[in-house]
Parts: sequence; structure tokens; C-alpha cells
Amino acid sequence: MREKVLAAIDKNSKLTPEDLAIMLGSTPEEITRLIKELEDETVICGYPTLINWDKVQCERVTALIEVKVTPQRGLGFDKIAERIYKFDEVQSVYLMSGGFDLTVIIEGKTMREVANFVSVKLAPMEAILSTATHFVLKKYKEHGLPLVQEKRDERMLITP
Repeated sequence: MREKVLAAIDKNSKLTPEDLAIMLGSTPEEITRLIKELEDETVICGYPTLINWDKVQCERVTALIEVKVTPQRGLGFDKIAERIYKFDEVQSVYLMSGGFDLTVIIEGKTMREVANFVSVKLAPMEAILSTATHFVLKKYKEHGLPLVQEKRDERMLITP
């Protein structure tokens, strides 16, 4: 039941306990108790809203930053990741396999603001060996949901 509730609210966090109970063959009280339990266990960490900022007159730049770090003795990558994710600009931090250690996703108002974050806040940290910044040009899908509308074929169907 836990996984079914999580899967449902992962796609639509506005579902009410009544909606979930109907969908999953349960009671609203059982769903409410389960959600409270999941929140207390920090399995559910929040309820963000997916916004297509391209449709709003609000300039935003998203960047993915590849970061190579020196892990700290006894703490591994956790302490440096924690220092990075505490910055307001940082949206996500992921430990990676492959050619670099962390992926840091940030948002800023301009490319200059992102560059300033990297050069003033991120790169000077003692554990940071190198960074590589990639700017997102267009978002098509985020959190499993498409951000672009499918184009409908407006041509009329002609049959013989």
C-alpha cells in the first residue's frame, strides 16, 4: 500500500485522502494515517509544484554543474554535498558514478549569476577539485511530466 500511495502522490500531490482511498480500495482514515507515517519517517520530504517557468515572464537559467571533489576522511562525499545543498541557488545535488563525483543543479536569474555562484561560492571550497557547467537551453519533461504541449494535427481528414 505504501508504494501505491507514494506512486500516486508522486504524480499528483493534490490528491486528497478520499481520492486515494477510492483509487486504492482503502479508507480515507487509513490513507491519512499512512501519509502522516511517511512524513514522520521523512519518506515524504515535501510537496513541490511543477511550474513551467518558460510560460511566465520570469527569467530563469538552469545549470547542471559537474563537480569533482576530494572526499573527506570518515565522511566520504556527504559533508561536502551537505555544504553545497545548503546554498539557496541549489535545487538538487546527486552523487554520481563515472567521470565526476557530484551533479549540482542550480537556478539563477542570468548566466552571469550562475557563473558568479560557481566562481565565488562553489569552486573555492577546499574539497572541490574542478567544475564543469552546462546550461539548460530548453526543458521538455521534468519530474516525469511533459512541459510542452503535444501539437495536434489540425488538417482535416479526407476519405474517399
